[in-house]
Amino acid sequence: MTPQDAPPPLPEPLRVAVADSHTHLDMQDGTVEEALAKAVSVGVTTVVQVGCDVKGSRWAAVTAEAYENVHAAVALHPNEAPRIVHGDPDGWSRQGARTAGGVGALDEALVDIDRLAGLPFVKAVGETGLDHFRTGPDGIAAQLLSFRAHIEMAKRHGKALVIHDRDAHADVLRVLDEEGAPERTVFHCYSGDAAMAEICARKGYFMSFAGNVTFKNAQPLRDALAIAPLELVLVETDAPFLTPAPYRGRPNAPYLIPVTVRAMAAVKGLDEDVLATALAANTARAFDY
Repeated sequence: MTPQDAPPPLPEPLRVAVADSHTHLDMQDGTVEEALAKAVSVGVTTVVQVGCDVKGSRWAAVTAEAYENVHAAVALHPNEAPRIVHGDPDGWSRQGARTAGGVGALDEALVDIDRLAGLPFVKAVGETGLDHFRTGPDGIAAQLLSFRAHIEMAKRHGKALVIHDRDAHADVLRVLDEEGAPERTVFHCYSGDAAMAEICARKGYFMSFAGNVTFKNAQPLRDALAIAPLELVLVETDAPFLTPAPYRGRPNAPYLIPVTVRAMAAVKGLDEDVLATALAANTARAFDY
């Protein structure tokens, strides 16, 4: 194992326990038990396990049922919808080649997600939204159809909506306005600037910050965090992705949340315990647990 592949060391534990509002345990090395034990040892006592396709959403639901401190979010990722409709003949998504299923196949997948969304240990519908970075113009119609269906689903089941927004800020905000956002809406891995944070604050949307808030080139994110109302701020890993500095490029996991919490506290000029107390309360409110 090279140093770049090695898991970062355990950080100093938080004195006030918090939740990882967005993680992908199914994409991380080791067992669920190991991941949760490491997280608990540093004060990360709850995680929201997020599905990105039907299979991953089923896994999230089963895992949340089995573990008291795991809550599930279920959805078709914005980039999954075009893959279902148009196929992926050359495997560009790195998930293997897939044949086109058309809108009918997307409808079937949405029925599966809808069934899972009704389960009591599933606390959110997500991650859904729009991604203009990985999906070209030909896939936008499928993304929009899927996003609107997920918004309706979240409202009907009374669940939080978890949004993936990549290079699509204006369109995501527009669709939420057109459809009417659910009562609890979370921008996962918040990627907007301070101006967008002001819009989210006015609308009562939660903004969840990940390890990239620690990156050198992420000043616009820090500016957004600085003005985001404390009661609307969450923290997440999006593990195994977006490992915080100084461990960028190495595998991420829920136990690294304290690194991001401390960076966020510095940005907001808050005592670490004050921020952690707010983060814990906000996540429980956002996901209704």
